[in-house]
Amino acid sequence: MLAKIRRMYFRDKLSLREIARRNGISRNTLRRWLRQEDVTEPVYPARVTPSILDPYREQLEAWLSADRHRPKRDRRTARVMFQHLQAQGYPGGYGRVATAVRRWHAEGGATRHRSAFVPLRFEPGDAFQFDWSCEYAVIGGVRRRLEVAHVKLAASRAFLLVVYPMQSHEMLFDAHRRAFAAFGGVPRRGIYDNMKTAVDRVGRGKERTVNARFLAMCGHYLFEPEFCNRAAGWEKGVVEKNVQDRRRQLWTEAGQRHWPMLADLNAWLTSECRAAWDVMAHPDCPDLTIAEVWQNEQPQFMPNPAPFDGYIEQPVRVSATALIHFQRNRYSVPTEAAHRVISLHVYPTELVLVAEGKVLARHARCFERYQTHYDWQHYIPLVQRKPGALRDGAPFAEMPAPLRSLQHHLLRRPGGDRVMAQVLAAVPVHGLEAVLVAVELVLASGAPNGEHVLNVLARLSEPVLPRESIATTLTLTQEPQANVNRYDALRSAQVREVRHGH
Repeated sequence: MLAKIRRMYFRDKLSLREIARRNGISRNTLRRWLRQEDVTEPVYPARVTPSILDPYREQLEAWLSADRHRPKRDRRTARVMFQHLQAQGYPGGYGRVATAVRRWHAEGGATRHRSAFVPLRFEPGDAFQFDWSCEYAVIGGVRRRLEVAHVKLAASRAFLLVVYPMQSHEMLFDAHRRAFAAFGGVPRRGIYDNMKTAVDRVGRGKERTVNARFLAMCGHYLFEPEFCNRAAGWEKGVVEKNVQDRRRQLWTEAGQRHWPMLADLNAWLTSECRAAWDVMAHPDCPDLTIAEVWQNEQPQFMPNPAPFDGYIEQPVRVSATALIHFQRNRYSVPTEAAHRVISLHVYPTELVLVAEGKVLARHARCFERYQTHYDWQHYIPLVQRKPGALRDGAPFAEMPAPLRSLQHHLLRRPGGDRVMAQVLAAVPVHGLEAVLVAVELVLASGAPNGEHVLNVLARLSEPVLPRESIATTLTLTQEPQANVNRYDALRSAQVREVRHGH
C-alpha cells in the first residue's frame, strides 16, 4: 500500500485529498507515511479481543497435547472436550471450542515443527510391504464393509489388492498366496505393522511374539518377516501411500459399482492392478513403467513354491442333530459323528471337517449369521432306522427336484416313507446322478414306485457285456426261424394227448 501511495503522490502528482478518497485512508496518515525516510510498510499490532473461552484455553490445550500421545481411536473429539468444559462451568457455545481446536491443530499443536524422515531405498527382490485397509462396496445388493489386503513390492512398486469379508489368519495366508503368484516369485523380506493376525504380543523395542501359524507360512515361503515400531507407519511408507492412492483411484469406481459376488470384485481388482502396472511411471525412474521395472526385478526373487495350506484348525463338538457351530452359523456332518469332537479346518471360502485323518464334510463358508447349511446325504443312514423323519426333516427339503417329487408321491401311500428311505439308500451305492436318472424315468412312466426305481437302477447299473464272435468250422444246413406258430402247434398236440389219457 505504501508503494502505491508514493507512486500516486510523487509520480502521478495527485493531491492528498484524491489519494485519501481512492484508498480510504485519512490525510493525516498519508502525510505521516510520506514524510518517513525509509520505504517500509507500517506494521500494526494485532487486535486482541477477549473471548469467553480465554479462562478455559489452557485446559483445552492441555487436553489436546495429551491426546497427541494416545492412539487415534482413543482421542477425544472437539464435541467431547466441549462437554467437559461445560462441566467445569464454560458458558459459551460449541463453535468457539471447535474453532480453537482447529486453530491449535493448524498451528502444529504441541510440536511447532513437522517431523523429518530419511528416504528409503530397496534393492530389487529384497522386500515387500503389507497392510490392511477398510473399504465399502455393494456385494449382492447389500452395502458391506470389506477388508482389503495391500501387497506392494518395495523396489518395483508393483502392487496387488485382494478383498475379504474380515481380517483373519486364513485371509492373510490367501493374500500372500495370490500376491506371490501375481509377482512371479517371493522377495527375501516382508515388512508389516503389528497386526493381530501376525503378532500375538508386542514387547519392548523390536521384541515381538509372532503367531505360530504365521511363522509357519513364512517358513514355507522362506522370507523373513520384519515388524515396524509402534505408530511408525513411515517405516512401511510404500504400502501406506498405496492405500491412499488406490482409495482415490481404483476404489472410486469399485465403490460405485454393484458386484454379484466377492469373487467378481477380486477378479476386477486383479485385472485393474495389472493394467495399472503398464501405465504408471515408476517414481524413481520416470522413464520406465512399473511393469518394466518389475520385469527387471523378477530374476532376483526366490522361487514360488507350492501354495501354503493356509487353514486355521480348531476343535468343534457335533450336536445330536449332526450339526457344528462356527461363527454363529451351523453346518451338517454325517450322523455317525454325532456327539463327537472333530477338527474344523477354516479356509477363506471353505470349511472342511476332519476326524481321524478322514474328511467327513465340506461346506462353502457363509459370512452371514444364524444360517444353517445342510447336506441331506449326511442323514441318509439315520433315516434307514427312522424313516418317519423324512416327512418333516429339514435337510431333505434341499433334495433335488426329482427326489422331492418322488417323495411327494410315495408319502401319500402307507409305508411310503420306508420305501423312500430305501431309494435314498441307493445314493451312496450307485451315486446321485444314476439315482436321479432312474427317478426321472420312473416319474415319466406315470406310475412312480419305489421298487420300480430300484429295478430301473439295477438295469442301468448292469454292465454291458460285449458280443464275441466264435470261430467254428460247423455250418448250419437249416437256419432257425422265429416262428411262434410252431409253439402253438406243440401246445395243441399236448392238449390232445391229455384228453386221450382220460
